[in-house]
Amino acid sequence: MRAGLVAGNWKMHGSLASNARLLDDLKAGLRHAEGVGYAVCVPFPYLAQVSAALSGSRIAWGAQDVSEHDAGAYTGEVSGAMLKEFGCRFAIVGHSERR
Repeated sequence: MRAGLVAGNWKMHGSLASNARLLDDLKAGLRHAEGVGYAVCVPFPYLAQVSAALSGSRIAWGAQDVSEHDAGAYTGEVSGAMLKEFGCRFAIVGHSERR
C-alpha cells in the first residue's frame, strides 16, 4: 500500500509569531496514523523558520512553488537547487494560482 501525504499550503498568510504558534499546535495536535505523513508548504521567507521549528518532528516541510529554471535572470523565482540547499523535501508544482 502506498503511503498517503496530508500537506497544508499556507498561501500568503503568516508572520514569525503566528507561524510559531501554528507549528507548536501542529506538533502537539497531530496524531500518528499508519501510512500517513504530514507536511506544510510555506512561503519562501519562512522556510528557515519552519525548518528549525519542525526539526526532529514527524512533520515534513516544503515550498509553495519551485521554478522550472535552474538558474538565470528570473526575479522572484526560486530554483530546486536553492530549495534543496535548505533541506526542502517537497514543493507544490503547477498550482493554478502560479500558472
